[in-house]
Order: sequence, then C-alpha cells, then structure tokens
Amino acid sequence: MFAVLAVLLTAAAAPPGRAVATTPAATAGDPTRTPGAPAYTVDLSSDATGAHWHGHERITFSNVSPDPLQEVYLRLWDNFRGGCANPSVRVTGLGTTQVTQATLLPQDTRGRYEVGCTALRVPLPHPLTQGSSGTVEFDLTIDVPDGIDRFGRDGSFSFIGNALPVLAVRDEAGWHLDPYSELGESFYGLSSDFAVTLDHPTDLLVPATGTAVDTPGEPGRTLTRIGARKVREFAWAAGPFSRIAGRSADGVRIAVYSVADITPKDAQDMLDLSLRTIDAHSASYGAYPYGDLALVLDNRFDFAGMEYPGFVLDWIRPSAVIHELAHQWWYGIVGDDQYRAPWLDESFTEYAMAVAMGDTGEGCTTRTPWRSADERLTNPMSYWDTHPDRYVPVIYDHGSCALHELRRLIGADTMAGLLRDYARAHWYGVSTTADFKAAAQAATPVDLTPFWREHRIG
Repeated sequence: MFAVLAVLLTAAAAPPGRAVATTPAATAGDPTRTPGAPAYTVDLSSDATGAHWHGHERITFSNVSPDPLQEVYLRLWDNFRGGCANPSVRVTGLGTTQVTQATLLPQDTRGRYEVGCTALRVPLPHPLTQGSSGTVEFDLTIDVPDGIDRFGRDGSFSFIGNALPVLAVRDEAGWHLDPYSELGESFYGLSSDFAVTLDHPTDLLVPATGTAVDTPGEPGRTLTRIGARKVREFAWAAGPFSRIAGRSADGVRIAVYSVADITPKDAQDMLDLSLRTIDAHSASYGAYPYGDLALVLDNRFDFAGMEYPGFVLDWIRPSAVIHELAHQWWYGIVGDDQYRAPWLDESFTEYAMAVAMGDTGEGCTTRTPWRSADERLTNPMSYWDTHPDRYVPVIYDHGSCALHELRRLIGADTMAGLLRDYARAHWYGVSTTADFKAAAQAATPVDLTPFWREHRIG
C-alpha cells in the first residue's frame, strides 16, 4: 500500500518559546529501525558568500516496523549553538500529504520543537502502517555561524556539516532524540539517498558528499547537482577553495579542497596519502562504494578532523587523514548509534588507522589504566560529556588497544577476516556491541568472556 502523507501546515512549528526537552512516548520493544528507505530531495540557493542558504527539502520514507508511526522527528542538529532563541536552521511551510485525500490539518496541530530546538516533532495526520510510505516537506533556511567548526565559517570559507534536517530513528528504545555533543558525535541515521541541487556563485566551489555535476545557472551562478546513495548524512562546504584531484589505483576519485593558507605541497601530499589510504582500507574492509570523496583542508580546525560520507574536514596531519578515511567504513558504511555506542566507530577507526600505519599496539594496555569502576569502553556520550578528559584515553586509546589485544588473542588472520566479514554483514546497516561480540566469538574457538570482562566491553 502506498500512502504519501503530506498535509500542509500554516506554520512550520510551535513557536520557539514552546520548546521542550523531554523524551517522547513511543512504542518500545520492536527492534525494527524505522522510518526506512529515507530519500531526500533538496534544492538550495546561496547568497554571495556561501554562508546563507534557502530553499526546499522533501523527504520520503516508509514504515518498516509492525508498529504504526504516529509521527516522525526531524533532527536539526545545528541549532545546538543558538538554541531556540537564535536557530541556525529554520523550517517553515512544513507539511505532509496524502495522495487520496489532501486535507488541511487543524490550526492547533503543528510541529513541536524539542531538545533545545535540535528536534522537531511532525505529527502525521493518520497512523502510518507497516509497508506504507509518506512524505514530509518544508522550506529551509540555513545560516552558517562564525567560528571554525564542522558547522561554521573561517573567513570566506563555510563548512556545512549536519545542517540538513534528517529523520530521527525509532527502534526498541523508542525515538532517539539525544542531545548534541560537542565533545564527540550524537548522530544516528539509516542509509539514505540524497538528490541535492546547490545554486551558488560561480566563484565559490562546493565540495560535498556524493557525485556532482555542474551546469551554468543564472549569470554568474552555477547549479551543482549532487547524487549520493546509501549514505547516512550529507555535508558540504562553500568558498574560494583551491582544488586538486586524482584517482586511486582502484578507481576512487578524490578531490582535495584547500583554504587560502594551505600550501600546494601540503595539499598534494594529502591527496597522495588519501589515494593510497582509500585503497588500503578497501583491501581490509571491502571496496569503497561511493566512487568520489572530497577532502577539505584547514589547519585551523580545533577538532583535527570530522567525517561525513564521502566528505572529510581535516588538518594537514597524516594520522588524522588516515583516521577520517577509515570512518568511511566505521560509521559510514557500517553504521552505529554514535551517541550510545561511540566506541563502535571511534575505537574501530583508531585501530584501522594504526594498522594502516604499521602500529601493532605493543604494550598499549599499560598506557590507559581505568580510572574508576564506572568507566567502560561501551559507555555512551552522556558519560563522556561529563568526563571529557577521559573520552580520548578510553574511547580512542584503550578502544584501539582492545582491538589490538583481540588480534593477538585470536590471531592476525582471524582478526582480519573477522573485520572484513563483519563489515560485509553490516554493509549499509547498523552495528551494535552485541552484534560485534557475537561475530567475534563465532570467529574463534577461544572463549572471549574473560577478554570482554577485562576490557569492559559489555
């Protein structure tokens, strides 16, 4: 059955003053992750600077759960800084339609902002049953704030990560409406398709997730049409970047975009490294599936590097580039709930970086002793946000070390096969700690119970 849900609303959402930060009631117990098969169609136009965008977004999805969907939630992640008082991402003209019956919702039925305006509840006019499909669409305005960040500006260069509203996930825990984490990531999304058109001044380049084709627009402007399939997020940048590009031995196209103070030699070195690294990671975990990758370089990023599917923000530092490229597999292709299980991408990515650099992790267990009984490798971001000095030592250092120790315990060939097979089994899916523990135990006759206990993986 196909029922495209779209009822035009006279207002985008409840006024910001009505924002709440409570977890909504939701059907719990069904492990199915829904809404499924999200597809985003986005048309945006920028001002002369590339820091201000406006346009329209349309999201189609289906309910793959046996439990009906009464509503969906949009994550407006980049409202974390300004909150409800000064949102950077504004949704107006919000609506849902139904093919068989176009109706206007009552005036008092409107979207509602929650979690500091980083989530927007969109009530559906009728429950969406399993197998039915729906659409939400709205007008969108994005204002990139000052500040060199994954969503921010460095002079004439804008970095636009997590700006597009995306669907939240509902699973056995209910709706995932976790708060934004500035220390790490809070993002949890299902593999989605994006068709994005960016209308921008011709003198600005717009590196982005996906494969892009440029055509002339209005005088002095360019239309960049971008397609990205089976990705969890879409990010882009805008500015007068310098660009160089190459193709790896396996055929992956990588373009490096540099801000003004990056030297041509540094840009070329990072391109050469990226071309080698993408193929090395492909050999270890499965062929990189997206064809294109954009690496955006700015040495003033205070976070060293940030991963998005097919799009990386980074410093001039080989280890950081190798790490962020590994995220294309661990978080991008093999997804996870980055808020509730950050070790599943950061620890795995740090391990992949070490392997690519020839670091065997010898003696690593003595480098990161546990500080308290509450520390666990599998703790969520809510723990690390209140213990920020322990995030890197545990999640990055001890997490990578634990995987080195697992390799020594079960053997290098078994470990390599485990990670390759695990990636294949969860390709475009979502990984959990329980999934990985089961896969690891199935790969070896060695009883891993003491190992999980020692490394506090539970």
